[in-house]
Amino acid sequence: MAKQKHSFKTTLELFSTFLKIGAFTFGGGYAMIPLIQREVVERKHWISEQDILDVVAIAESTPGPIAINAATFVGYRVAGFAGAFFSTLGVVLPSFLIIVAISFVLRQFEDSRVVQYAFAGIRAGVLALILRALLSMYRQCPKNLFSYLLAAAAFICVAVFNVSVLLVILGCAAAGLAYSAFAAGRMKK
Repeated sequence: MAKQKHSFKTTLELFSTFLKIGAFTFGGGYAMIPLIQREVVERKHWISEQDILDVVAIAESTPGPIAINAATFVGYRVAGFAGAFFSTLGVVLPSFLIIVAISFVLRQFEDSRVVQYAFAGIRAGVLALILRALLSMYRQCPKNLFSYLLAAAAFICVAVFNVSVLLVILGCAAAGLAYSAFAAGRMKK
């Protein structure tokens, strides 16, 4: 998808969209993926359904938080450098302001049962958002034996053997490239 010619209105719309996503999503990048998909693919039509998989793959494989990387990538795709800057600012600003405000208040209420129960409820909600993102990504990924085996191996490496996520992502990328080259070689025969 080629970069679109951008205007101040588009840049402002990117900022407000990612400000809303950043303000109303708890749980980090994986919890934001369904909202980013709904806003930028379904509502705004800035990128396609297939592009959202690329956004997630790039956001996971580059250093930094997934939500920030995704906002930067989408912003750049839509409106160049200004779009990347204001999308990133929009997604970061709510968290920054909330953390500053909470840091002043939380010390006084951290032992409160109400606060502890509220955070338990937020964690449960975040789990549901992450599972929704997982289901959405599963529907769009290729379904073949290699993909299932690679997903299982990646899960076991991270969950059981505590292998660094970065190493697992790099390993999966290398395995995917090798498998694609092997499959392309078989098709030429």
